[in-house]
Amino acid sequence: MSSNDTDLRDEKPQFVLPLVVRMERDAPPARTDALETAARAVLEILTDARSLGEGEWAQVMTDWQDARIRKVVRRARGAEWRRASTLPGITVTGAEAEVRVFPPVPLDGWPKELAKLQVSGTELDDAAVPGPVPEGAAVLWFSPELDMSAGKAMAQAGHGAQLLWWAMTEDAREAWREAGFPLAVRTAAAGEWAGLTTSGLPVVRDAGFTEIAPGSCTVVSAFPSFPASPASPLVSPNLK
Repeated sequence: MSSNDTDLRDEKPQFVLPLVVRMERDAPPARTDALETAARAVLEILTDARSLGEGEWAQVMTDWQDARIRKVVRRARGAEWRRASTLPGITVTGAEAEVRVFPPVPLDGWPKELAKLQVSGTELDDAAVPGPVPEGAAVLWFSPELDMSAGKAMAQAGHGAQLLWWAMTEDAREAWREAGFPLAVRTAAAGEWAGLTTSGLPVVRDAGFTEIAPGSCTVVSAFPSFPASPASPLVSPNLK
């Protein structure tokens, strides 16, 4: 389904999950570290007590997931980061990266502390090729065919982690959560990508609002240690 098709989710109020990556001028994080940290940030807010049951974020989290599952990554440094950190949310740290995730906001209702932050210019690089995937980690396989900004890729990593969470059994979810959501982001080999997208694993298909064409497969999520729940959808609705 492309972003141009009729979808009942489009008739509902639309929300976006804001993520802010800390990018100090003299110490930007490595790209892979930022992507992995963003993915874990999404998992942290999905499972936070405030997002569940009668929690203070529960209703807006439900409303967000009932419509298009949008995520937008902005960047901040210095005083911008400090101001953003005063808003309700969760800061997740990686090896060097820091990402703060906030409860969803209306598409046109961003808090002023976040609305003024830049989306463009979120460009990051890896100083070295990422090493082997740690044992027991989920793997978010990125398409070798698409070129995305770091901000766009961070949002896609968040989508991949969210789809994987939805696809797992309750026992597997609990084990993964207790382990601290170990995961790795890697780019798939060109010769393996087509097989991954048809493997039955969760696939992120982008809605095409920014940077890439509608329906593009961006991420395939794999967790080798635990089975997927057969009752869960393994191919996503369109995500942003």
